[in-house]
Amino acid sequence: MQVKIDTREKFTVITPDTDCLSDNLTEELSSVISGYQQNDIKNVVLNLKHVSAVDDMAAESLVKLQQQFYESNASFVICEIQNSVEEKLEQLELLDLMNITPTESEAWDIVQMEEIERELMDNDDILFNNVNNKGGGD
Repeated sequence: MQVKIDTREKFTVITPDTDCLSDNLTEELSSVISGYQQNDIKNVVLNLKHVSAVDDMAAESLVKLQQQFYESNASFVICEIQNSVEEKLEQLELLDLMNITPTESEAWDIVQMEEIERELMDNDDILFNNVNNKGGGD
């Protein structure tokens, strides 16, 4: 599968150059995308602007891939999906499970907000632990 890869400071944009995401193409795409979880830049924006159809299994694979990213404290945002793909995801009741934005720019914003949120959550844990460890054995 041909993909365009554009690496930014906090994320990588991956744009498949295909009109249909079938199950076997999604396996290949998942393999490429999953590799980013081991990189310094773990966040991925998947731009589906060229994709006009998606198989059932491929759609489910994308949901699982997104879950893997969030479980490893990384963002996975899908953007620029065509109406036919959106309708298919809605039909499969997967649309609400996915982090989808209309534009690539909005996907970038989501990634950056989630990065800030993770940093704040990490800092809150440190502050909370410090408060709890100060003692006070009354």
